[in-house]
Amino acid sequence: MTSPIFWMIVGMGIVTYIPRMLPFVLIRGKELPPFIQGVLKNVPYATLGALIFPAIFFIQEELWFGVVGAISAFAIAFIGVNVIVVVIGTVAVLSIFSLF
Repeated sequence: MTSPIFWMIVGMGIVTYIPRMLPFVLIRGKELPPFIQGVLKNVPYATLGALIFPAIFFIQEELWFGVVGAISAFAIAFIGVNVIVVVIGTVAVLSIFSLF
């Protein structure tokens, strides 16, 4: 299999693997400063927020649908329940909201 597509897939795999592998190789056996550990622990939340926040305003033609959904999800999550409960609760709130 010597097609250009095969080599493109192999190249993309290598280019994707290198940035993920390098931190493990370079930092192996070393302790990161507490500040850096704190920053790295918050990266998933910041990324998730950056992905979700714009979608709140463009979820449907009506702006309030996204705002009500976001507020209900934040309120349910603030209680400290499981993620699936947050999703089901938000769907329920938006289902009721869509009736009006």
